[in-house]
Amino acid sequence: MELQHFLTEVRGDGIGVFTINRPEARNALNSACWDDIAAITRFIRANDHIRIAVFTGSGDKAFAAGADIQGLRDRTMIAALGGAAQAALKELAACDKPVIAAVNGYALGGGCELAMACDIRIASDNAKFGLPEVGIGILPGAGGTQRLAGLVGLGRAKELILTGRHISADEA
Repeated sequence: MELQHFLTEVRGDGIGVFTINRPEARNALNSACWDDIAAITRFIRANDHIRIAVFTGSGDKAFAAGADIQGLRDRTMIAALGGAAQAALKELAACDKPVIAAVNGYALGGGCELAMACDIRIASDNAKFGLPEVGIGILPGAGGTQRLAGLVGLGRAKELILTGRHISADEA
């Protein structure tokens, strides 16, 4: 499996650890990252040695600080709406093995949506969650609106999505 922005480790105890490795960009998710996530999910499903998968981010500042804004600027509207992120997270959420998000630092936008697509979220004390897309005039586009409502209820989901407010690990 060839990945562009993830480090992988399959430990002897059956745990697969998949680390977003773009610390210079606070692990911002670009189109290659979404392709990597889809490939990792297929790898997890096909690998009998992996019993549990863990997603995390490199460095201590961010799990994934959202979309790579530079990458968004370089895309056409049709390409931006292509659905690679949503498809990757739908596939991850349907994985038949447990998937854990080990959240360190910021989990914003697509990073928050990645964490929500996992079965369990374990957050460090410095973790911050949020869907700040409203600040640039868009809504979460990778299934976050539906997943958040399912996790915290419709009223709280609307509040968080419409305000773009970040929340701490304790509040989450």
